[in-house]
Amino acid sequence: MRPITQENSRLGFVGIGYMGRPIARRLLESGFKLTAFDRNRAKAEELIPYGGEVAQSVSELCSNCDVVLSCLPSDEAVLGLYKGPDGVFAHAHGGLLVIDLSTVYPETSQQLSRLGLEHGVEVLDVTISGSTPAAENGLLTLFGGGDKKYFDAAESIFRVIAKKYFYLGPSGSGATMKLVVNTLLGIGMQAIAEAVALGEKAGLDRIRLLGVLSQTAVVAPAHLGKLERAMKSDYSPQFPIRLMNKDFGLIFDLANAVGARMPAAGAAFEINARQSDEGPEQDFSAVILQMEKRAHLGSQGNGHDSASSSTVPSLMHPGLTSNINDA
Repeated sequence: MRPITQENSRLGFVGIGYMGRPIARRLLESGFKLTAFDRNRAKAEELIPYGGEVAQSVSELCSNCDVVLSCLPSDEAVLGLYKGPDGVFAHAHGGLLVIDLSTVYPETSQQLSRLGLEHGVEVLDVTISGSTPAAENGLLTLFGGGDKKYFDAAESIFRVIAKKYFYLGPSGSGATMKLVVNTLLGIGMQAIAEAVALGEKAGLDRIRLLGVLSQTAVVAPAHLGKLERAMKSDYSPQFPIRLMNKDFGLIFDLANAVGARMPAAGAAFEINARQSDEGPEQDFSAVILQMEKRAHLGSQGNGHDSASSSTVPSLMHPGLTSNINDA
């Protein structure tokens, strides 16, 4: 396959959401011709000032593009886009390349690849690590699965939207790597939330605690910005907690399938799910609020409660027993 370039390729983009919008915008600003489609047309129209065009339907999108990229919130949404009489594969021309950026179960990526080949379409699963600021600045990390020659051909796209990109192996490998990475992301955020609540409960000033913690070597770069935002009690969504919650579900499905035990992930999921159920949409770092609440530190974590915290409640979700203990 010839390399994809701004001069010889037209892109289609489906899913103009938290991550899709800044990614599509960067591609447009780099010189790619891009047509967008979203069920909410207003979202796609946000790209018009940057030179984007808007398709009325999936069939129109496919007729005008050499490459279709998708960035959608769930396995169901991804399968709904590609399968069936109104899907991408039904309207694809031979030689079309699909790059799915969505976080989905590896078997979903493998299913897309099989269906694509039946229609003469090559499918790559190229998953994303990074939140919206990283997407806006082209600093994402990408994990790719599928045929390597097509991954190599798409490097000009990856260079625009990512600082690093890795080929992992056959179809489903990119999706698997994303779940591995998000296991660390979710558990790490929960560990930080527990540590912050402990320090506050022991009498440390919240702002000083967060500031010093952000200067230590134990905080990963992905979590560093979360501490800075927590100082301002800013939990507006960059990576929404509902999506972290969804990813935990995929992680446990994969763990069950391969027989991996996930006790720390189970505990992190319990807190993530509880906070996800409360109030308006927040960033996944809002688990800090949940741990402060459980430590009786008040809604903003300001203040020191002298009530006993020697008893540690069980964080196990009843539905996770088989994932954690029996896998």
